[in-house]
Amino acid sequence: MLKRISSPAPSADLLSAPIELTGDWGHMLPRAADQVVERMRHACLDGVRLVSDRQPTRLRVDEHTSGTPAIWLHPDGSSMAWIIVDIGEHDWSKLAYQFGHELGHITANSWQADAKPAPPCQWLEEAMVEAFSLRGLGRLAKDWKESPPFAGDNAFGDAIAEYRQNIIQGYTALADSQGLTSDPAAWFADHRSEIEIPALNPFAQAMSVTILAEYDRAPDCVEALGALDRWPGRTGIPIAEYLKRWEESCAELQASPRLPVRLRELLRVA
Repeated sequence: MLKRISSPAPSADLLSAPIELTGDWGHMLPRAADQVVERMRHACLDGVRLVSDRQPTRLRVDEHTSGTPAIWLHPDGSSMAWIIVDIGEHDWSKLAYQFGHELGHITANSWQADAKPAPPCQWLEEAMVEAFSLRGLGRLAKDWKESPPFAGDNAFGDAIAEYRQNIIQGYTALADSQGLTSDPAAWFADHRSEIEIPALNPFAQAMSVTILAEYDRAPDCVEALGALDRWPGRTGIPIAEYLKRWEESCAELQASPRLPVRLRELLRVA
């Protein structure tokens, strides 16, 4: 059993909230796990305006030896966001990737007890937070190669970059085969019943590459995640209403509405 707690910050937000590592980390070095998680948090969030009014004050990263990565929606009323990961020993690229995806859900206000995934729009949140993690992995790879936390560990930056590229190549092949690359609106219209399954399904995976391109093209798109799901029904409403409420939430929090506007254009949602 491993337990590590980083030093608390004066006024915690998602970037500065203390991180606690718990669970079964086996023979993995505690300091290495700490460094990967902390570096990935900064890779994902440095330079991003954290606009949400629902940010946790603590983060817990819990290593399980089976099951899928998730946010544990614990109904205790606490202000702690609880991330579950499942990695092999010393599989630090996988840890960074899984942590980044779940951190994306937390950024998107999906960490409190009422944040249960629901169709028809959960797929879109999954695509956005997957892109969020892939963006973070790219920044982490560059940072680790240039300034590794452990002496002589620059090569791990290349390993992260290769891990990321393999995921992107797989998702790009999906996007091409599904028709997303050539015509996003037709892709959505033709496959809507399959797309709106509430998971990181193959269509959400394909869409994550399109969203990643938007993050890279206009970095202020990332801050819009903090305005997600602040309304009754959360992802359980039709996509036209979902995007409308998201734009209204962006206006309320003075966040850039560029991403919901762009998604409306791409999918031709009336």
